[in-house]
Amino acid sequence: MPVILVGVINVTPDSFSDGARFADVEAAVAEGVAMAHAGAAWLDVGGESTRPGAAPVSEAEECDRVVPVIAGLHQALGSTARLCVDTYKSGTARAALAAGATVVNDISGGLLDPAILKVAAAARGTVVLGHLRGVPATMMDAVHFDDVVAEVSSELALRVAAARAAGCAEIWCDPGIGFGKSGSHSLALLRDLPALQAALGVPLMVGVSRKRFIGDITGKPVCERIFGTAAAVAAAVLGGASAVRVHDVAAMKDVVAVAEAMSAGGTSRA
Repeated sequence: MPVILVGVINVTPDSFSDGARFADVEAAVAEGVAMAHAGAAWLDVGGESTRPGAAPVSEAEECDRVVPVIAGLHQALGSTARLCVDTYKSGTARAALAAGATVVNDISGGLLDPAILKVAAAARGTVVLGHLRGVPATMMDAVHFDDVVAEVSSELALRVAAARAAGCAEIWCDPGIGFGKSGSHSLALLRDLPALQAALGVPLMVGVSRKRFIGDITGKPVCERIFGTAAAVAAAVLGGASAVRVHDVAAMKDVVAVAEAMSAGGTSRA
């Protein structure tokens, strides 16, 4: 199965990478349509910044931001791309699923609002369970792992079990690169993706696009991390990721194609 490109659409005023760029509904829908045409099979719409230190927003405000965009994308694209809501709030997930989303991407894996798992199950939606300790605002305050791969594996396995108990049929996991993890933790998870996937037994979605660990390595600001992102995306694909969550869809489509051709069983178009 080809690796899925997941296009990121942040409809927030304070996202770390593109804050306020797509706060307008029409601009966000246009960007999503362009991403789909560039090769994104999923579009991930988020209405609350989860960068370290970001203030949470109410469920009502989050719904006001994401639901019109999801509805607009659903009308514009139909089944061309699957629509995903990036939220840990069950009410936002419910409203987004009613507006046309079919995937719930919860960075906390259902820990911050356990009802979200039953909401996804009731709508027969796909759920992506992210790894996170604590809450986004303070997740970097006391980062500690004795064995990051083993601990992320065991903690995500508990979330998979919870999702199954809630009735979720299609379950993915996201190791939460950069979410309450140092640069060395993120690199360790990237290196050991095969072990993580084997332990969990579900497909992995990996988000590395423009993240801080890339800036720490390259010294580049967020807007200049495309080449570092490309290297990390290639590593994720070679490590067995089934989906990569990216901002620069057209460029990363080529990265994914080459990485897939390099991997075992990959096929070149040459």
